[in-house]
Amino acid sequence: MDIKDFIAISGQPGLFKLVSQGKSIMVAENLETGKRMPVHSTSHVSSMEEIAIFTDTEDKPLKDVFFEIYQKEEGKTILDPKKSTNEQIKDYFATVLPGYDRNKVYVSDMKKIYTWYNILVTTGKVDWTKDEEQEPAKEENTENVEQ
Repeated sequence: MDIKDFIAISGQPGLFKLVSQGKSIMVAENLETGKRMPVHSTSHVSSMEEIAIFTDTEDKPLKDVFFEIYQKEEGKTILDPKKSTNEQIKDYFATVLPGYDRNKVYVSDMKKIYTWYNILVTTGKVDWTKDEEQEPAKEENTENVEQ
């Protein structure tokens, strides 16, 4: 699963794909509408690849959280954060990532994650099977070796 080209832009709803990048400006395409827009160097841009979720032990990359949700939901969209209560949002997040840091991960963060996940699933811009292929299969050699 490769999400390095997807970005979130502060003040702009949704997710964007980085189309091109210059010295002081980027061009991003909205994943839902397909419209392109300039992103100036003064805008706060977050790459999906660089975002991690606080847990009780170590930070978990956002792509791993997305993949956990994808496996749990079998590739379907999840609850709509606009129509869910804060308790429903927290309860669902606890099923996906039970060890998340409850003092550092806010409901607003969870809502963004749900929204972004739903966008990625509905637009079909992500190859969700890629992570499974990256893990090498470990096979033990059980044959006897002649001396």
